[in-house]
Amino acid sequence: MAENQTHRADYVVVGAGSAGSVVVRRLLDAGNTVHVVEAGSVDADPNIHSPQGWPLLLTGANDWAVMTTPQKHANNRSLYWPRGRVLGGSSSLNGMIYIRGHKNDYDSWAANGAEGWSWDEVLPLFKKSEDHADGASEFHGKGGPLHVERIAERHPVAQAFVDAAKALGHMETEDFNGIQMTGVGFNHTTTKDGRRASAWQSFVAPVLDHANLKVTTDAVVTRIVVDGGRATGVEYHVDGEVLRAEGGAEVIISAGAIGSPKLLLLSGIGPSGQLRELGIDSVVDLPGVGENLHDHLLAGNIYETKEPLVAGRHNLLESQLYAHSNQTDEEAPDLQPLFLHLPYPTDGGAAPEHGYTIAPGIVRPRSRGSLRLASADPAAAPLVDPNILADEYDVEALVDAIVLCREIGQQDAFAPFRKSEFTPGPAMQTRDQVREFARQVAGTYHHQVGTCKMGVDDLSVVDPQLRVRGIDGLRVADASIIPFVPSGNTNAPSIMIGEKAAGLILGA
Repeated sequence: MAENQTHRADYVVVGAGSAGSVVVRRLLDAGNTVHVVEAGSVDADPNIHSPQGWPLLLTGANDWAVMTTPQKHANNRSLYWPRGRVLGGSSSLNGMIYIRGHKNDYDSWAANGAEGWSWDEVLPLFKKSEDHADGASEFHGKGGPLHVERIAERHPVAQAFVDAAKALGHMETEDFNGIQMTGVGFNHTTTKDGRRASAWQSFVAPVLDHANLKVTTDAVVTRIVVDGGRATGVEYHVDGEVLRAEGGAEVIISAGAIGSPKLLLLSGIGPSGQLRELGIDSVVDLPGVGENLHDHLLAGNIYETKEPLVAGRHNLLESQLYAHSNQTDEEAPDLQPLFLHLPYPTDGGAAPEHGYTIAPGIVRPRSRGSLRLASADPAAAPLVDPNILADEYDVEALVDAIVLCREIGQQDAFAPFRKSEFTPGPAMQTRDQVREFARQVAGTYHHQVGTCKMGVDDLSVVDPQLRVRGIDGLRVADASIIPFVPSGNTNAPSIMIGEKAAGLILGA
C-alpha cells in the first residue's frame, strides 16, 4: 500500500456516533491527533436537525435500515431496525430523549464483574457531558458539550397522557434522571434552540477545524489491521479505493451494536469455528463476539382522533411512564410506555390518517439473540437475530404493558381527542388475544446492545477497561459493550460510555 494511501494519527476512531463523538472530542482536548472514519455521510439533511424530522429519516440515505432474520417467537416477522449511517450515528436519527436508566442497572454491571461501572462511578461521567438548562445539581451537569432541556411547550395530547396516567394512580415524575424514576412525566431532550443536539453536533462540530483532527466520511472500514498481536490501524474503502488509517497509540471501535461485532468478526476476532466456515483466518478466538444481542421492545396502542392534532413544537415523544409489570418485584421499573402524538405502527402496518400512539414498552428483556456474518464479504449485511419474545417473561411483561396502556387510553383525559381505538381494536379483549397481538406487532425501541459484552466471563469481549481480549491497542466503546441493557433509552448511556472510554484511554 502506497505511503500516500496511509494516514497516521495517535488514535483512529471507527464510527462517529454517540460514543465515538465523545471519544474524539476528549482525545483532541488532551492534545492528541485523531482520525475518525465514518461509513455514513455528513449530517446535511435538514430533517436531522429538526426535532420533528426523525420519522422522515427512517429508511432514508442516513439509515442502515437493518433487517433482522425472521423471528420465530414473533410470527416469523423480520423486524426493521433504524440505525444511523451519518455523522452523529443514531443520535442523528433518534427521538432525542435523554434518559440514563436506573441506578441498579449500573450496579448490576459492577456486580457482574464490570469494576468501575457502578452508578456512583458513572454518574459523574453523565454530568461531565451535560449542559442542563436547569443548571448544575446532584443529578445534572452544567457546561458540558451536550445540551439537555425540558419540554417547554407541552402538546395538549401529551399532557392528556400524563393526566390519564395520574387518574389511574401513577405519580408524576418531574425528572426521570432524578431521585424518582417510576411515574409519569415529560421527557428531557437533547435539543437546543429548536434543533437536535446530536453527539456529533455537540462534541465535534464546535472543534471541526482543529488542526489535530481528520474526518473521513463515506468510508466503510473492512478490517482491523493486527500486527504481532497489536491493532495498528484499519483498512477502509472510499469510492472503491482501499486506504489505511494507522493509530500509533490505539484503535477505538465505536461502530455500534451492529457494526462493531461485524468489524471484529471480519477481522478474525470472534468464534474461530464460525469464522473458519466463512474462510476467515482466526486472529483471536473470542466466542462472545456477536452474542448477547438484546433490545427494548415496543408495541403500538394507536387511537384515531376526531380531527387532525395541532403540530408539536418538540420531539413528537414528549411524555412517558415508568411502571412495574406483574412479572417483577425488583425496585427498577420494567415497563416504559411512550406517548407519541402521531400514529406509529411498530410493525409497519396500517395506521389512521390522524391519531396518536400509547406505545407499550418493556425495558428489562430477558431474551438474548446473536449477530453473525452472512459471508466474508464486508458489503454483505450480517445475520441479525435478536430472538425476541423467546423468554416467557418478555411476552407476559409486554402483555401487561399493553393492558396498562389501553387502561390509560380509555381515561377521560383523552375524551376531547379520542375517536376510537385503532389497534389492538375493541374486538381484542382476552389475554390470549393480546398475547397474539404482542407477537404480531412487537418491534424495536431502537435500543440494541450487548454484542461485544463487557465483563470477566468467557463470553465477554472486552474487559472493564474496554480492551478487546487477546489484542493490544484495541478497544470497543459503544452500546455493544453493555452487558445488560439499562432500563431507559440508550443514547445517554452510550455518551457516558464514550466519556468512560476516553478517561480509560487517557489514563492508560
